[in-house]
Amino acid sequence: MNAQTSKIKLFEQKTVRTAWDEEAEKWWFSIIDIVAILTDSDNPRKYWSVLKTRLKKEGSELATNCSQLKMRSSDGKKYLTDVADTEQILRLIQSIPSKKAEPFKLWLAQAGNERLDETVDPELSIDRAIQNFRRLGYSENWINQRIKSIEVRKALTDEWDRSGVAKGKEYAALTDLMSRTWSGMSTREYKQHKGLKKENLRDNMTNTELVLNMLAEVAATDISIVRQPAGFSESAEVAREGAKAARAARTQIEKSTGKSIISSLNTKSLRRVASKNRDSS
Repeated sequence: MNAQTSKIKLFEQKTVRTAWDEEAEKWWFSIIDIVAILTDSDNPRKYWSVLKTRLKKEGSELATNCSQLKMRSSDGKKYLTDVADTEQILRLIQSIPSKKAEPFKLWLAQAGNERLDETVDPELSIDRAIQNFRRLGYSENWINQRIKSIEVRKALTDEWDRSGVAKGKEYAALTDLMSRTWSGMSTREYKQHKGLKKENLRDNMTNTELVLNMLAEVAATDISIVRQPAGFSESAEVAREGAKAARAARTQIEKSTGKSIISSLNTKSLRRVASKNRDSS
């Protein structure tokens, strides 16, 4: 199982933890979360435990072939959690008497199709991202920069894939290296500087920070295309050189403006600033 992308989906304002399996091209859903929705049980974990025992006695494949993935719990930590794909979840629904069965089936079909549609037509995922950013109150100028940054990041990770860089820890290590080189801070330190915890760092960057981060990634991509690095070590050298271009630009801007580019502003504070500017205009 190669589940790479973990997300939270909503059904009637209730959360369902999911993971997208790139290799199999399908979603995995947290069984506990679905049991909680269908049963409104105060203890969905116990409900599933009892149900699983009954299903095993009946010879159900859902209970005997149940998969597990690490998913984030309410305490912020990741634990192994029973998961099922769309087909298995439909079987689970048949075993639980619930008035929510039919609307949940429709939700399940939509949730699965959205990701498959985006695989065929990536513009759909970009359109959804734009809608979400607008709903959260970001400016059109910022949204344009952020969408461009997604495209730039994708081009860089495509180069990393070609070079044999492993997704996960090696991706994170190269990203951290680039952040240290151009901003002077690791990704974690950068997030702490902005007062962030689980939030996406790029979603909390100013326009200038986004542009400089993109410059680092564009430069690294261009250098990689020319040099054709192989493996993590060679890709790390390319990543460092790309980030140096952004560091040079940052140094020049700070010299001209007399202030630091690296801002402690995050999404909430950026919105307050934008709101004050609108009120005063």
